[in-house]
Amino acid sequence: MLDNVLIIKLGGALIENDEALTALYEGLTSYLKDHKRPIVLVHGGGCLVDDLLKGLGMKSEKKNGLRVTPFDQIPYITGALAGTANKLMLAKAKSMGVDAVGLCLTDGSITKVTQLNEELGAVGSATIGSPKLLEVLLEAGYMPTISSIGITDDGKLMNVNADQAAVALAISLKADLALLSDVDGILDKNGNLITTMTEKHAADLIADGTITGGMEVKVKAALKAAKALNKPLSVASWRYPDKINALLSGEAIGTRVLPE
Repeated sequence: MLDNVLIIKLGGALIENDEALTALYEGLTSYLKDHKRPIVLVHGGGCLVDDLLKGLGMKSEKKNGLRVTPFDQIPYITGALAGTANKLMLAKAKSMGVDAVGLCLTDGSITKVTQLNEELGAVGSATIGSPKLLEVLLEAGYMPTISSIGITDDGKLMNVNADQAAVALAISLKADLALLSDVDGILDKNGNLITTMTEKHAADLIADGTITGGMEVKVKAALKAAKALNKPLSVASWRYPDKINALLSGEAIGTRVLPE
């Protein structure tokens, strides 16, 4: 088992922001010149999915922060996430001199994916799989870049929430984890950053409607990871490239989610 692996989950909006994506890879390459830390990137791509479905005249809705995915839409969503989004990240990595490898969640059985529930359609749940393929790639110096598309054992494509997918991978690799999006972290009702988060505090904020939708999914995933790994993790923003080195060095940024 590799030591000191860091998994970074990136929100899909980053992929459409060339300046921010460039800054991210600049931070990664700068850090990796002097350090040998294995890094795995996990990404969504909701903005690209929204644009594609709108262009095709297809409706898109979310329930409890998760995208409803009819089975007639999953081929297009797969193309947007495992295709366009993943390859845009690989293209940027290539241009910045980073040896990246594009994967989906079930390549080499790195996670096990099952259908979450029938109401959401082709929405999957990722659980611990085999870390073997990732260990081989990381030991060889590659940066795995994983889309949030998975495949069930009976061959059905599934759209998996990227935060939940990153948690499954982090638990499998016993890795450090950072969940990055376009917001500073977990915010209170006044939009101020909450610097630390516990399970009880989160439950109170969910109950009073402060944490809802996609952030509720993210917070629950973060709490699950912190508890399983027995160590804190960061919920933060990718908008501040000057903080990338701090993140890679293990410093607290954004909201620090604590294990109970």
